[in-house]
Amino acid sequence: MKDLVSILDGNTFLVSDRTGDIEPSYDFPTGLFSFDTRFLSNWVLTVNGERLHVLSMDDAESYRTRFFLAPGEPTHYLDARTSVIRNRAIVGGFEEELTILNHAGEEVEFTVRIEMAADFADLFEIKNARQKVGRTTTSVTDRELRLTYRREAFHRETVISSSTPAIVDAAGMTFRIRVPRNSEWTTTLHVSTIVYGARGEDIRATLPYGGSRSADAIRAEQQELIDRAPKLGCDCEPLAGAYRRSLNDLAALRYESIALGVRLLAAGLPWFMTLFGRDSIITSLQVLPFLPELIPPTILMLAGLQGHRVDDFRDEEPGKILHELRYGETAGFEEQPHSPYYGSADSTPLFIILLDEYERWTGDAQLIRRLEPHVRAALNWIDTYGDLLGTGYLWYQTRNPETGLGNQCWKDSSDSISYADGRMPGFPRATCELQGYAYDAKIRAARLARTFWGDPAYADRLEREAASLKQRFNHDFWIADRGYYALALDADGRQVDALSSNIGHLFWSGIVDESRAGKVVEHLLGPRLFSGWGVRTLAEDQSRYNPIGYHVGTVWPFDNSIIAWGLWRYGFRDEAGQICDAMLAASRYFDGRLPEAFAGYARDLTDYPVEYPTACSPQAWSTGTPLLLLRVMLGLEPQGEHLIIDPSVPPGMGRIELLDIPGRWGRVDALGRSRDPE
Repeated sequence: MKDLVSILDGNTFLVSDRTGDIEPSYDFPTGLFSFDTRFLSNWVLTVNGERLHVLSMDDAESYRTRFFLAPGEPTHYLDARTSVIRNRAIVGGFEEELTILNHAGEEVEFTVRIEMAADFADLFEIKNARQKVGRTTTSVTDRELRLTYRREAFHRETVISSSTPAIVDAAGMTFRIRVPRNSEWTTTLHVSTIVYGARGEDIRATLPYGGSRSADAIRAEQQELIDRAPKLGCDCEPLAGAYRRSLNDLAALRYESIALGVRLLAAGLPWFMTLFGRDSIITSLQVLPFLPELIPPTILMLAGLQGHRVDDFRDEEPGKILHELRYGETAGFEEQPHSPYYGSADSTPLFIILLDEYERWTGDAQLIRRLEPHVRAALNWIDTYGDLLGTGYLWYQTRNPETGLGNQCWKDSSDSISYADGRMPGFPRATCELQGYAYDAKIRAARLARTFWGDPAYADRLEREAASLKQRFNHDFWIADRGYYALALDADGRQVDALSSNIGHLFWSGIVDESRAGKVVEHLLGPRLFSGWGVRTLAEDQSRYNPIGYHVGTVWPFDNSIIAWGLWRYGFRDEAGQICDAMLAASRYFDGRLPEAFAGYARDLTDYPVEYPTACSPQAWSTGTPLLLLRVMLGLEPQGEHLIIDPSVPPGMGRIELLDIPGRWGRVDALGRSRDPE
């Protein structure tokens, strides 16, 4: 796969090669996208018939990039008489300022051509190589190319305009220009992406942040969010760099929902630029102490779209929290069930966990009381539809075997849940971390019922159910002769015995028996699971292990952040610090931006983390990882009206200061110090 360059503002983003060109692809998502539709699939620049090569590139800002280019082969650069600058940004669509510089001592004629096309592919069509059903038409003027796609009521349009006259045809624009010696020529190309609604207008135009925004406005919005976050001072440059990069990416990943017009965090570029249940909740948990004002829109959106009926196609059930919401053609015509889709078993208990954690940090009792019916409905789902076999465990099995997800835990690829010998269990399945989430959800909901809803009887019942679940779990999932918890139970109640990172999530939930915690930690930090860069998703001696397999051997930063958080809570501070240190060391090789996943090769084999070829970057819960790691290292926990600060800074990390932490107790400072004797 080529090196790709991306810019984004919300869920409008552009992916090109390193010269700025976009060429048609059904293998990976290059192009200009907005709300799950590709509005540009071809954007190729030539000068006098020659392609260009990159000299340098400036991509310091998330929403804009500048390319410095020269025509011809790289061997010609020494005596290049022409250079080109492509200055582009996501501003109310996409805008590119194109400059041709003549370095010769005489006037020169140039033919500048940009090939343009829009295939209006849905993201699912790119991923699954589908062909279009609707019809695309074109119209041209001397400065505008209009590409229109219609399929019944589904109507999308790409409008490309030039600031200077051009020869426009159905496949692009040509500029025949004369540039005086040592002078330059410039034109600006603007691409509008129009998402038509039933009334024949762009449905985003009436949203609070809809319409065209200037680069200055985008920059100001992003800076405003960054300025609200606590200020970090530390001696560890990887931590400082990752923190800065995370705040910048969180600002860039905010997008405006068509459904409610609120700002949400998109899950990840390029495949997941939309609301997810699991991803959005975990990202919210990671960033909550730092930017708590980002959280209510996500909570309210998930509550507003909570399942209320049985719908086999969408895997919807009463009380269930959605998995994924899409806006594209395949969802609109029900070729995919994502309008929204409810195929995750963990988003429902995680929703309850987030709501409780949010109140602990903010003291927002009003929201807790407002969403009481939603929490009760979610708890009822856990005990009814979620307990498919009536065993008191949380199981999953899709109602939609044609287009639904088979695996509905966070490792949702088809081969992620297996026995140690590689066999695949049947359905339904009950993975171990789901039981931890259900346990935690009931404990937290009991606090909400007793403190805010005035229902101590309900609270007592939830606590009894949680205690029973913990007892049964530690009996049924524990593999005594191996000293760890099974990855899952199969439909017959047998243990799915693969050794995986899922067991690390159990510490965060609190379901691990104290007497067994030490043995599980030895596995998590042992050489089979711990690569030196982080905990692998699957131990290297398991049959399906693959260091570059999506969920069967790669290292996921978010996964490691949850594991570190849990280890800290159980008192394994050194081990939590070891994971924090490994993650931050890995971040240096990604310019501070941890990707969705990277390869599980041992650290002494590669000396650097090996990139996973199709990882999302930025991805929200990887972007949130440095923030949660920082919370773990400083030992930040809310308790009533007070903030606990219990530093657990890894050796060699040095001074860490976090200033102006927002919370219900006012704004406080947190300090961590290295445990080095020096």
